[in-house]
Formats: sequence, structure tokens, C-alpha cells
Amino acid sequence: MNILAALNWRYAVRKFSDQIIPEDSITTLMEATRLSASSYGLQPYKILLIKSSDIRQQLLPYSYGQDKVANNSHLVVIASHTNIGDQTVERYIDQYVATTKQPAASISGYSEHMKSSLAQMTKQQQQEWAHQQSYIALGNLLTSAALLKIDTCPMTGFDRKGFDQVLGLNQQGLTASIICALGYRDSQDLAASKAKVRFNYQEMVMEL
Repeated sequence: MNILAALNWRYAVRKFSDQIIPEDSITTLMEATRLSASSYGLQPYKILLIKSSDIRQQLLPYSYGQDKVANNSHLVVIASHTNIGDQTVERYIDQYVATTKQPAASISGYSEHMKSSLAQMTKQQQQEWAHQQSYIALGNLLTSAALLKIDTCPMTGFDRKGFDQVLGLNQQGLTASIICALGYRDSQDLAASKAKVRFNYQEMVMEL
């Protein structure tokens, strides 16, 4: 399936079947999500892959009646870091050194630039910036899933504090940004046959 066919095929599933995504497919999808772009490459979030049906049931009361949170193959929660600052950059520098075998001093100027940029933000702006990076990862997750013929339903309507509590995110310096149910569409899901409503190319794309 080419990318345009895949994107036309996908939709926000209303009802998932009982079919479970194979382990190799879910691993590929998580790897694709892990490889997402982010501002400065800092990736200030964690990707939680929730396989446990018990945990998904515990999250249901905080999902505003969206039973897809519990009734799916897997649930993904992308949770942003809550402590943004110098340590965010230093975490990246450690990974840079480990990956490239280059000394930290080789990008000291870039390191200071990143720290300065984050320091200019208020705490609220830093948190919003981290949430924005999570949305980039979500976009990659949705597209990659479509190419793998895995169905998705992203959701922003949930009680963040409730999710944080159930998943113990506060203790890990995290807070839920967005959730996405994964699986395969149920044959009785009428939404699958509805026309995809998108503005056309001329409306959406400005060629300058």
C-alpha cells in the first residue's frame, strides 16, 4: 500500500474487533514512533504501550465514556516530561556522545544554545513545548500504523490527572499528553464506510 492509499484507508475507528496485533507488528510500530522527529531531537516524552486489559479498565473512568480506551488490542499513551530545562539537554548530550563517540565538547555551543532557548520559556511554555513534541510523535504513529494496516483512534478527551494517577506518571516526572487506541476495525463499525471529509488540495495548500 502506498502512502496516499494508506492515509485514505485510515480513519478514527469507533469500534475495534477482538483481534490482537502481532508482536512483530507492534514492535515495528513502536520503533517507527520512537524514530519521530522532535525539536532539537530532544524527545521530551515517553511512549507507554499498554497491553494489560486490567490497566486499560482502570483508565476507563477517566476516558469520558470512550470505551475504545479499554476495548482495543493495545493502548498508547504518549506522556511528556514535566521537568524541562538543562537536564533535558544534558540527557540528549549523553545520548549524542554514546551514539556518535564524539566528545560533548564538540557540540558545546549547540548545547548552550538549546539550554538558553528552553530557559527563555516559562514553566507553562516549557510544558506546552513538550506536549507539542508528543503530537509530532502521534502523527508519525498514525501514518506508520496506516502503512502497516493497523487501525487507530487518537484521543485528547480524557482526564489527564486521572491517567497520571493510574499510570503513576507523576512519580516518573511525566504527564499524559495524548492517547491512541490500536487494533483492527470491527466489521460492524459503520464509520469505516463513511466518506473521508477533508478539504481539497487547492483549499489546503498554498503554492508560493
